[in-house]
Formats: sequence, C-alpha cells, structure tokens
Amino acid sequence: MLIGEFVNSLNADFFVGVPHSQLKALCDYLMNNYDSTHHIIAANEGNTVGIAAGYHLATNKIPVIYLQNSGQGNIINPVASLINEQVYDIPAIFVIGWRGEPNFKDEPQHIFQGQITLQLLDVLNIKYLIVDENTSVDEIKSLQSMSRRIAYVIKKNALTYNNQIKFSNQNKIIREEAIKHIIKVSGEDPIVSTTGKTSRELFENRTEHSHDFLTVGSMGHTSSIAFGIALNTDKKVWCIDGDGSMIMHMGALPVIGQSGVKNLSHIVINNGSHESVGGFPTAAKNLNLSKIAEDCGYDKVACVDDFDSFDKELNLMKNFNGLCFLEIKTAIGSRKDLGRPSTSPQDNKINFKK
Repeated sequence: MLIGEFVNSLNADFFVGVPHSQLKALCDYLMNNYDSTHHIIAANEGNTVGIAAGYHLATNKIPVIYLQNSGQGNIINPVASLINEQVYDIPAIFVIGWRGEPNFKDEPQHIFQGQITLQLLDVLNIKYLIVDENTSVDEIKSLQSMSRRIAYVIKKNALTYNNQIKFSNQNKIIREEAIKHIIKVSGEDPIVSTTGKTSRELFENRTEHSHDFLTVGSMGHTSSIAFGIALNTDKKVWCIDGDGSMIMHMGALPVIGQSGVKNLSHIVINNGSHESVGGFPTAAKNLNLSKIAEDCGYDKVACVDDFDSFDKELNLMKNFNGLCFLEIKTAIGSRKDLGRPSTSPQDNKINFKK
C-alpha cells in the first residue's frame, strides 16, 4: 500500500511515535509532510501515549501513535491506566511494526515479542488489523468503526514510499572508529553496549567476545545493566550508550549518579539520531548531555568531538576512581557490510558471566 493512501485513510492530523525500521515509509512521509506541531518523535513508547492523551484532551480529535512491537511493554501502563475505557476512555490509533512475525526469520530479541504481539493487543482490548501489501483502504477504514482504540499491525514491506530521507550531521568522528578506541583503552574490562549498530560494531571489532555484554534488545536499559554489574564487581565497567537509548529512560541517570558507585564509565555516542532504525532525529541534538549527567551526580563529565580529546578523556577515565560520563559527538552512518553477532544471546550471557 502506498503510504499516502494509508495515512489519508486514518483521517488524523497528529502523529506521535518512536521510529522503527519497519515503519520507515511512515516516518519518512511524516517528516516530509508534517511540522513539529503535528508530528512528534517521543522519548519512549509510554511517552507517546501520554502526549497523545493530551492532544485528545485539548482538541477532542483522535491521535495516531506509531511504534515497533518491542515497545508494547512501554505502553502497557498508560494504555491500561490512562486511556482504557474504564478510566478516561481516550481514543487512539496505534500503528505497530511487527518484528519477529511467526514463521519469518528475525533477530533473537524479536522472536518472543513477535509471538505475543497480537496477544498483548487482545489483553489490552485493542482491536487490530494485520496490514500487508494487499490490504485495501476500505479495510483500513472499516476497523475505525469497531472500537475507540485500534491498532494496525504492519507486516514487512506493507507500506511503500519513494521519497526516503537521508539524514546527516556535521560531526566528523565515525562511531565504529570511536568504539575501536574504547576497546583499546578498556582492555579486558567488561563492556556493556547498547542495542543496534553499536553492539554490532563492538562485536565485529573484537576477537575475544567474552568481555562484552551486547544489549541486543531492551533499548534504554544499557546503563542500568552496566550499573547493576558495577555494583557487584571491583572491575572497571564501561557502558557504551547511545543518545536515543539514554533519552528513552533518562531516569536511570540520577539513580546511578546518586548511588556512590565508583567503577562505572558511561560513554554516550551522540549523533542526534535513531540511526539503527533510519536516522530519524532524537531530542539530544541540542542537549548538553554531560551537564545533565553532572547534575545527576556523576563525578567526572566531559564532552568531546575530536579523537585527540576523546583519547585523553578515555585514559583519564581508565584511571579515575569515580563515576564518569563522556559524551562524544559522532557522524551518522555505518559501513554497508556491517554484520550481526554470530553468537546467540544465551552464549553471550554465559561467556560474559565466566
């Protein structure tokens, strides 16, 4: 289905969501055709429901919320305790990208989520329609009369759009090169890396993988995992985070910052984008992330945009007895032949624990 036909059939003028590669056609279309008062990229999926509820309260119109199915867990609380018919009965249209669809090969972190995607919608009392390339506009419209809360579950290649956006910024540092520098300085210290291309690049640049925990799913929780490890080891723990991940659950920072932990080095690779799902912008572009970390209680903070400064700060962090935060400004982009981890998450866990 052409994306313009799909969007027009929703009969809505406000969209809020978290970008997703399977919904890239929708995200590109919204970026090209809607301004910042009609299209919001939110911090996390629960955040989208709150924003959508506020939109409805102010306008009496029905909002559209888009997300990957991995974000369904984040929407459960506001869907069940805010917009449900037994609470405030707020209408909403959900557009959900279906990763891990049964009988189709996908990455390990998507398999179970894909199996329970429709079950979760049933539990939440959200009527749904599975959308593929053959779904008609009439089918899209007919669902809207069935319930005040509905979902379109989007299969791969269901939506098409020819005017794709290519995102870039002015930063010079390449993320993969920055990861190589971290590997060199960290040595055999444990590293916890965030979901998406960061973990893929870390894996490809290591010959010994047992020092690394690759957070292939659960976006936004990388720093919390690293914090939990740091509390229970004397080793220096390195966390390689992303700007989208950090913002998604930023409440972790004051918890970490006020804990008194001294052996955690938290590095945020900030390219101002959700690069692993298409490069769509995050709110980090104009934020001073290191200042936020400082206010949250981190002992040593810095922000760099060149390799000389980066190497200097990495070496200071290596020998610093305290909680560290380092923001590095990087370009958007990765090499086309970037692979994926060849070991299973279970093997990664067992080897890392050893």
